[in-house]
Parts: sequence; C-alpha cells; structure tokens
Amino acid sequence: METIRHIDYALFYFINHNLANSFFDFLCPILRQKLVWLPFYALIAWYFYKSYGTKVLWLALLAIVTIVLSDQISSTIIKPIFHRLRPCHNPALTATIRLVIHDCGSGFSFVSSHAANHFALATFFSFLINQKKKWVPVLYLWAAAIGFSQVYVALHYPVDVVAGALLGVIIGCITGLIAQRKVVMRSNDR
Repeated sequence: METIRHIDYALFYFINHNLANSFFDFLCPILRQKLVWLPFYALIAWYFYKSYGTKVLWLALLAIVTIVLSDQISSTIIKPIFHRLRPCHNPALTATIRLVIHDCGSGFSFVSSHAANHFALATFFSFLINQKKKWVPVLYLWAAAIGFSQVYVALHYPVDVVAGALLGVIIGCITGLIAQRKVVMRSNDR
C-alpha cells in the first residue's frame, strides 16, 4: 500500500508541477465547470434524439439515473469511508502543490466524483451509439480530460481519478446494458 501511495504522490507531483504550463493553467479550470459540459452533452442528446426519436426521454431518464448513482455512491458512500484529504488540504503537501483554482473544495478526495460521473456517462453513451462507434473514444477522451484536470488543479490524486473512472465504468455498463436491452433493442424490433 505504501508503494501505491508513493507512486500516486509522484504522479500527482509530475502532473501538478512538471506538466505545468500557461495553456493547462487556462484550460483545466475551465474543463471542470459544469456550464462548459452543457454544449457537449446537448450535442449528444441531439444525436440520440435523431437516432431514437421520443425514446430519447427514456434514455435521458436512464442518463440521470447513471449520474445520480455514480455521484451518490462516490460522494456519500465511498468518500466518507476512506476520509482521504484532497491534495490541497493535505498538510504534508500544501507547501509543494500548485493550486490552480481559488477554491480547494470541501469534502474528501477518494474517489473523484467528477471522474466517476463523466466515465459513467461515457460508458452509458457508448452502449447507445449505433452507427457512430468512432465517437466512443471521444467520449472517453472527454472524461479523461476532466479527470486529468482534477489532478492538474490539485483537487485529486491520480488514484482518486482512476478509482472514480472504474466506478463510473461499472455503473455505466449496468445502466448502458439496461438502456440497450429495454430501449434500443425494442426500437430496433419495430
């Protein structure tokens, strides 16, 4: 366990310090903002509306369930169990971190809810894309960019993001399979 913690701190330092540049200092805080996500997810909703018509309402409901599950499991179950301080709250690191944003945030670090939520949606959406499978990597790249930003701005460690991503993928697989079987296959049967 100590080896994992050492690697985690080393990766955090590499991302937070060695990769530091003015472009990431500008971009990473923006990627964390909910209003920035809206156009991307609106485009996805439009694609699903074009592909599934009124069935998009069921898909939207399942997408909301996906987010609620990933957010609540990460925030209200896992974080209180582990009580891991955010890097920006860790007294052992406060002298060495680059806090790129003004607010360090509250709560605990493990697991990253941002990573869990966006990887859950990426996985959920990947089950629903019919003819446009080439867009699946874009979904995961988007989620990974948000996860990377969490580490870069000093709110999470890399292990927090990886664990959040794994949680999100598991939840996205479950809800994606439900959506595929209950909504998509029924649409194709007609």
